[in-house]
Amino acid sequence: MPAPLVLVHGNPESPGVWGPLIAALGWDDAVTLSPPGFGMPASNGFSATVEGYREWLAARLEQFREPVDLVGHDWGGAHVAQIAMTRPELIRSWASDALGLFAPDYVWHARAQVWQQEGAGEASVKEIFGGTLAQRLEVVNALGMTGPVAESVAAGMDDDMGRAVLSLLRSAAQPVMAEAGRGLANARQRPGLALIALADVDQASGTPAQHRFAAEAAGAEIAELADVGHWWPLTHPQPVARALTDFWSRLDG
Repeated sequence: MPAPLVLVHGNPESPGVWGPLIAALGWDDAVTLSPPGFGMPASNGFSATVEGYREWLAARLEQFREPVDLVGHDWGGAHVAQIAMTRPELIRSWASDALGLFAPDYVWHARAQVWQQEGAGEASVKEIFGGTLAQRLEVVNALGMTGPVAESVAAGMDDDMGRAVLSLLRSAAQPVMAEAGRGLANARQRPGLALIALADVDQASGTPAQHRFAAEAAGAEIAELADVGHWWPLTHPQPVARALTDFWSRLDG
Protein backbone atom coordinates (compact mmCIF):
# COMPACT_ATOMS: atom_id res chain seq x y z
CA MET A 1 0.00 0.00 0.00
CA PRO A 2 1.37 3.46 -0.87
CA ALA A 3 1.68 6.11 1.81
CA PRO A 4 -1.24 8.55 2.10
CA LEU A 5 -0.85 11.51 -0.27
CA VAL A 6 -1.47 14.90 1.36
CA LEU A 7 -1.57 18.16 -0.63
CA VAL A 8 -1.34 21.67 0.85
CA HIS A 9 -2.15 24.74 -1.27
CA GLY A 10 -1.16 28.37 -0.95
CA ASN A 11 -2.38 31.93 -1.46
CA PRO A 12 -5.00 32.89 -2.71
CA GLU A 13 -6.06 29.34 -3.48
CA SER A 14 -8.67 26.81 -2.44
CA PRO A 15 -8.37 22.99 -2.49
CA GLY A 16 -9.93 22.78 -5.94
CA VAL A 17 -6.60 23.83 -7.46
CA TRP A 18 -5.37 20.28 -6.90
CA GLY A 19 -8.03 18.69 -9.12
CA PRO A 20 -5.97 18.64 -12.34
CA LEU A 21 -2.89 17.23 -10.58
CA ILE A 22 -4.90 14.55 -8.77
CA ALA A 23 -6.40 13.55 -12.11
CA ALA A 24 -2.97 13.46 -13.75
CA LEU A 25 -1.68 11.25 -10.94
CA GLY A 26 -4.72 8.99 -11.08
CA TRP A 27 -4.84 9.16 -7.27
CA ASP A 28 -8.42 8.78 -6.10
CA ASP A 29 -7.92 9.17 -2.35
CA ALA A 30 -5.50 12.10 -2.10
CA VAL A 31 -6.18 14.33 0.91
CA THR A 32 -6.22 18.11 0.40
CA LEU A 33 -5.62 20.31 3.44
CA SER A 34 -6.63 23.97 3.38
CA PRO A 35 -4.63 26.26 5.66
CA PRO A 36 -6.93 28.28 7.94
CA GLY A 37 -8.03 31.43 6.16
CA PHE A 38 -7.30 29.91 2.77
CA GLY A 39 -10.30 27.82 1.83
CA MET A 40 -11.40 27.09 5.39
CA PRO A 41 -12.34 29.43 8.24
CA ALA A 42 -9.68 30.26 10.80
CA SER A 43 -10.79 29.44 14.32
CA ASN A 44 -10.88 32.09 17.00
CA GLY A 45 -7.42 32.50 18.40
CA PHE A 46 -5.63 30.91 15.45
CA SER A 47 -2.24 32.51 14.84
CA ALA A 48 -1.95 33.15 11.11
CA THR A 49 1.84 33.25 11.23
CA VAL A 50 4.71 31.18 9.87
CA GLU A 51 4.87 29.34 13.20
CA GLY A 52 1.09 29.04 13.52
CA TYR A 53 0.69 27.38 10.13
CA ARG A 54 3.57 25.02 10.84
CA GLU A 55 1.88 23.94 14.07
CA TRP A 56 -1.48 23.63 12.30
CA LEU A 57 -0.05 21.33 9.64
CA ALA A 58 1.80 19.21 12.18
CA ALA A 59 -1.43 18.74 14.16
CA ARG A 60 -3.29 17.66 11.04
CA LEU A 61 -0.57 15.20 10.06
CA GLU A 62 -0.57 13.71 13.54
CA GLN A 63 -4.08 12.46 12.79
CA PHE A 64 -2.80 10.03 10.14
CA ARG A 65 -1.96 6.50 11.18
CA GLU A 66 1.27 6.46 9.18
CA PRO A 67 3.76 8.91 7.68
CA VAL A 68 2.49 10.59 4.52
CA ASP A 69 3.86 11.76 1.19
CA LEU A 70 3.46 15.53 1.60
CA VAL A 71 3.27 17.95 -1.33
CA GLY A 72 2.94 21.73 -1.12
CA HIS A 73 2.43 24.58 -3.55
CA ASP A 74 3.19 28.27 -2.97
CA TRP A 75 2.79 29.01 0.75
CA GLY A 76 1.72 25.39 1.15
CA GLY A 77 5.18 24.49 -0.11
CA ALA A 78 6.72 26.63 2.61
CA HIS A 79 4.59 24.93 5.27
CA VAL A 80 5.65 21.53 3.90
CA ALA A 81 9.33 22.46 4.08
CA GLN A 82 8.89 23.56 7.69
CA ILE A 83 7.42 20.16 8.55
CA ALA A 84 10.35 18.44 6.85
CA MET A 85 12.71 20.52 8.97
CA THR A 86 10.92 20.18 12.31
CA ARG A 87 8.65 17.10 12.30
CA PRO A 88 10.17 14.57 9.88
CA GLU A 89 8.59 11.63 11.74
CA LEU A 90 5.20 12.70 10.34
CA ILE A 91 6.18 12.18 6.71
CA ARG A 92 7.59 9.51 4.42
CA SER A 93 8.61 12.11 1.83
CA TRP A 94 8.08 15.73 0.95
CA ALA A 95 7.89 17.86 -2.18
CA SER A 96 7.80 21.66 -2.36
CA ASP A 97 7.94 24.35 -5.02
CA ALA A 98 8.77 27.08 -2.48
CA LEU A 99 12.22 26.22 -1.18
CA GLY A 100 13.67 29.43 -2.60
CA LEU A 101 11.92 31.31 0.21
CA PHE A 102 14.49 29.84 2.61
CA ALA A 103 17.60 30.96 0.72
CA PRO A 104 19.63 33.50 2.72
CA ASP A 105 19.40 36.12 -0.04
CA TYR A 106 15.68 35.74 -0.79
CA VAL A 107 13.86 39.08 -1.17
CA TRP A 108 10.07 39.14 -0.91
CA HIS A 109 8.27 39.88 -4.18
CA ALA A 110 6.80 43.33 -4.76
CA ARG A 111 3.21 42.58 -3.74
CA ALA A 112 4.37 40.83 -0.55
CA GLN A 113 6.42 43.88 0.36
CA VAL A 114 3.27 45.99 0.03
CA TRP A 115 1.35 43.57 2.26
CA GLN A 116 4.10 43.85 4.85
CA GLN A 117 3.54 47.61 5.14
CA GLU A 118 0.96 49.01 7.55
CA GLY A 119 -1.74 50.91 5.69
CA ALA A 120 -0.58 50.08 2.18
CA GLY A 121 -1.11 46.40 2.92
CA GLU A 122 -4.65 46.93 4.15
CA ALA A 123 -5.48 48.94 1.03
CA SER A 124 -4.03 46.25 -1.22
CA VAL A 125 -5.98 43.36 0.31
CA LYS A 126 -9.17 45.43 0.27
CA GLU A 127 -8.71 45.88 -3.48
CA ILE A 128 -7.76 42.25 -4.16
CA PHE A 129 -9.95 40.33 -1.73
CA GLY A 130 -12.78 42.80 -1.06
CA GLY A 131 -14.19 43.36 -4.54
CA THR A 132 -17.15 41.78 -6.25
CA LEU A 133 -16.93 38.23 -7.54
CA ALA A 134 -16.34 39.56 -11.05
CA GLN A 135 -13.51 41.78 -9.81
CA ARG A 136 -11.93 38.91 -7.88
CA LEU A 137 -12.16 36.70 -10.95
CA GLU A 138 -10.30 39.38 -12.91
CA VAL A 139 -7.54 39.23 -10.28
CA VAL A 140 -7.33 35.44 -10.50
CA ASN A 141 -7.30 35.50 -14.31
CA ALA A 142 -4.54 38.12 -14.24
CA LEU A 143 -2.49 35.78 -12.06
CA GLY A 144 -2.77 33.13 -14.75
CA MET A 145 -5.58 30.91 -13.49
CA THR A 146 -8.58 30.26 -15.73
CA GLY A 147 -11.61 28.00 -16.02
CA PRO A 148 -13.97 26.58 -13.40
CA VAL A 149 -11.26 26.17 -10.77
CA ALA A 150 -10.31 29.82 -11.14
CA GLU A 151 -13.95 30.68 -10.50
CA SER A 152 -13.91 28.64 -7.29
CA VAL A 153 -10.67 30.33 -6.22
CA ALA A 154 -12.23 33.76 -6.81
CA ALA A 155 -15.33 32.74 -4.86
CA GLY A 156 -13.17 31.79 -1.88
CA MET A 157 -11.31 35.09 -1.76
CA ASP A 158 -12.77 37.15 1.08
CA ASP A 159 -11.93 39.49 3.93
CA ASP A 160 -10.82 36.60 6.15
CA MET A 161 -8.28 35.53 3.53
CA GLY A 162 -7.07 39.10 3.23
CA ARG A 163 -6.49 39.29 6.97
CA ALA A 164 -4.67 35.95 6.92
CA VAL A 165 -2.46 37.18 4.09
CA LEU A 166 -1.45 40.29 6.02
CA SER A 167 -0.76 38.37 9.21
CA LEU A 168 1.22 35.62 7.49
CA LEU A 169 3.32 37.90 5.28
CA ARG A 170 4.11 40.26 8.14
CA SER A 171 5.21 37.33 10.29
CA ALA A 172 7.50 36.26 7.43
CA ALA A 173 9.30 39.55 6.85
CA GLN A 174 13.03 39.04 6.55
CA PRO A 175 15.15 37.88 8.25
CA VAL A 176 12.49 35.38 9.43
CA MET A 177 12.63 33.13 6.36
CA ALA A 178 16.41 33.31 6.08
CA GLU A 179 16.72 32.29 9.72
CA ALA A 180 14.27 29.41 9.19
CA GLY A 181 16.42 28.33 6.26
CA ARG A 182 19.29 27.62 8.62
CA GLY A 183 17.39 24.45 9.51
CA LEU A 184 17.23 23.13 5.95
CA ALA A 185 19.78 20.41 6.69
CA ASN A 186 17.28 18.91 9.15
CA ALA A 187 15.02 18.11 6.17
CA ARG A 188 17.60 15.54 5.03
CA GLN A 189 16.00 13.06 7.43
CA ARG A 190 13.31 12.35 4.83
CA PRO A 191 13.53 12.17 1.02
CA GLY A 192 12.60 15.48 -0.55
CA LEU A 193 11.87 16.83 -4.01
CA ALA A 194 12.33 20.46 -5.05
CA LEU A 195 9.93 21.42 -7.82
CA ILE A 196 11.37 24.36 -9.74
CA ALA A 197 8.90 26.03 -12.12
CA LEU A 198 11.31 27.64 -14.55
CA ALA A 199 8.61 29.72 -16.26
CA ASP A 200 7.49 31.40 -13.03
CA VAL A 201 8.12 34.87 -14.42
CA ASP A 202 7.50 36.66 -11.12
CA GLN A 203 9.72 34.20 -9.23
CA ALA A 204 7.51 34.78 -6.21
CA SER A 205 9.02 31.84 -4.32
CA GLY A 206 12.59 32.58 -5.36
CA THR A 207 14.91 32.44 -8.35
CA PRO A 208 16.00 29.09 -9.80
CA ALA A 209 19.40 29.61 -8.16
CA GLN A 210 17.76 30.18 -4.76
CA HIS A 211 15.62 27.05 -5.20
CA ARG A 212 18.73 25.01 -6.09
CA PHE A 213 20.69 26.37 -3.12
CA ALA A 214 17.93 25.50 -0.66
CA ALA A 215 17.32 22.10 -2.26
CA GLU A 216 20.97 21.18 -1.95
CA ALA A 217 21.02 22.32 1.67
CA ALA A 218 17.95 20.14 2.34
CA GLY A 219 19.39 17.15 0.48
CA ALA A 220 16.42 17.20 -1.87
CA GLU A 221 16.26 15.90 -5.41
CA ILE A 222 15.65 18.62 -7.98
CA ALA A 223 13.05 18.58 -10.75
CA GLU A 224 13.55 21.55 -13.05
CA LEU A 225 10.31 22.02 -14.95
CA ALA A 226 10.76 23.80 -18.26
CA ASP A 227 7.84 25.91 -19.51
CA VAL A 228 6.01 25.38 -16.19
CA GLY A 229 4.61 28.45 -14.43
CA HIS A 230 3.81 29.32 -10.85
CA TRP A 231 0.20 28.06 -10.94
CA TRP A 232 1.22 24.60 -12.17
CA PRO A 233 -1.42 22.62 -10.22
CA LEU A 234 -3.90 24.17 -12.64
CA THR A 235 -1.86 24.99 -15.72
CA HIS A 236 0.87 22.31 -15.92
CA PRO A 237 -0.17 19.28 -13.85
CA GLN A 238 1.23 16.64 -16.22
CA PRO A 239 4.99 17.36 -15.94
CA VAL A 240 4.69 17.74 -12.18
CA ALA A 241 2.76 14.47 -11.95
CA ARG A 242 5.56 12.76 -13.88
CA ALA A 243 8.21 14.24 -11.59
CA LEU A 244 6.33 13.16 -8.46
CA THR A 245 5.62 9.67 -9.80
CA ASP A 246 9.29 9.17 -10.70
CA PHE A 247 10.35 10.41 -7.25
CA TRP A 248 7.94 8.12 -5.40
CA SER A 249 8.87 5.14 -7.56
CA ARG A 250 12.48 5.47 -6.41
CA LEU A 251 11.31 5.49 -2.80
CA ASP A 252 9.29 2.34 -3.43
CA GLY A 253 12.44 0.71 -4.74
